[in-house]
Amino acid sequence: HHGFHGTSIAQISKAAGMSPGHIYHYFANKEAIIAEIVAQDLHRVLTLIAEMSSADDVLDAMLARAAEGVAEHLDSVTAALRLEIVAEAARNPGIAEIVRSADRRSRAGLTEAVRRVRRAGGHQDSEDALAGRVEVIVAMFEGLQIRSVRNPGLDRDAVAQVFQQVLRDLLTQPAAGTGDRG
Repeated sequence: HHGFHGTSIAQISKAAGMSPGHIYHYFANKEAIIAEIVAQDLHRVLTLIAEMSSADDVLDAMLARAAEGVAEHLDSVTAALRLEIVAEAARNPGIAEIVRSADRRSRAGLTEAVRRVRRAGGHQDSEDALAGRVEVIVAMFEGLQIRSVRNPGLDRDAVAQVFQQVLRDLLTQPAAGTGDRG
């Protein structure tokens, strides 16, 4: 099967303005290419999280950047490449470790930002409850990539608006049915 290789090397070549042969001049193999894409994504995400976390009002910063994140995750070319990488991770243990390691690092950063927002709102969440909120936020963003493929004509502004409201609720509402300890 072609999987990542067939589709994505062509996409990467086009995006980089290089021939596939030229790309392999710089990278030893597919894993090295994926590792670099994942590393660049991780750097961008960690930089964004650091910017939001250092804002005076972390909640406002997160909500302000959410619309941008929605647009980015709905970009069909980027989405297709990220989905190829996830599919490759499902087949290839080496790629899986690269993807999972980056995911752990981005979740750790996001968890700290969410913790700050929750504490500023007077909420004391357990680590499990924070982890649950972070997983839902990540799932919402990653789910947009699949939606961009399945429903390319979706109303991006409407989605961004609802996304921001759901994110606000997720970050500010008390934990359900736990007296806010959850």
